[in-house]
Amino acid sequence: MENKTMVSKFILLGLTNLQELQHFLFLFFLLLYLCSLLGNTTIIFVVLSEPRLHTPMYFFLSNLSCLDICYATVTMPKMLAGFIVRPQTISFTGCLAQLHFFHFTGSSEGVLLAVMAYDRCLAICNPLRYTMIMNKYVCLSLSVATWTTGFCHALMHTVMTSQLHFCGPNLVQHFFCDIKPLLRLACGSIKLNISLLNIVTGLVVMIPFILTLLSYLYIITFLLLKVQSREARWKAFSTCSSHLTVVALLYVPVLFNYLPPTSGDSPQWNMLTTLMYNVGVSVLNPLVYTLRNKEMKSAIQKMLNRKVIH
Repeated sequence: MENKTMVSKFILLGLTNLQELQHFLFLFFLLLYLCSLLGNTTIIFVVLSEPRLHTPMYFFLSNLSCLDICYATVTMPKMLAGFIVRPQTISFTGCLAQLHFFHFTGSSEGVLLAVMAYDRCLAICNPLRYTMIMNKYVCLSLSVATWTTGFCHALMHTVMTSQLHFCGPNLVQHFFCDIKPLLRLACGSIKLNISLLNIVTGLVVMIPFILTLLSYLYIITFLLLKVQSREARWKAFSTCSSHLTVVALLYVPVLFNYLPPTSGDSPQWNMLTTLMYNVGVSVLNPLVYTLRNKEMKSAIQKMLNRKVIH
């Protein structure tokens, strides 16, 4: 691949230039990052160590926690360093790597949420055949397909961005190397890059989102028409509430950030929405799945009691 760039490094401008906020923001986002690591690592450890959580639902949940750890780690350490060291520079290769892994983990998470919605749909609407359909091979295949889709989507943007001509300035109006801020710095034509961003990324966002909505529409219809017991309906809805909350946390800011026309976006708005679905989701997912899930709370309590006894 021929590298035509004249810029060897970029300068990340970060969230704010106000010096008096730097230390406060550093401590605030450091706390969020540590909470994300602790919460998601706890979920993975509990799912692996508790035999009764070795089910498709919790297998996909541990995949989600792994993605959340990677998702936050792609951006947070560099952003935290930017609050302490100014100017915050990143090499051209490092910038492309950050762009790639951000979109790899982010798009994989969207696809995984659609897979989790399909899993809940089968569990509620076809319980007798659920264990036969969602066997270990199917779960592993869906997981591999999820990660592969995210990787291929990210690779497309990485390759296309690497072909752009950057002749200066090299000031990135963001706290990490995302596609839109880099496109604003490109010297040549970016029509193809914008088309890919709007069309391909739009499809990667919208198709899993629509499939997720269709799964829950089918679940709601099934419960209203086929399930007479109000208690059984409530129990079924409660198993989906955590997943629906996570879907809303991820998709609402993503839809605002990537689906509007690229040319009229505000850098400040992009950073705000990115913080919501990059940092916010990775921190809140463990809370949602532990505070609203009786099995998970019970398994964590059991693990803590075991530690105290030993």
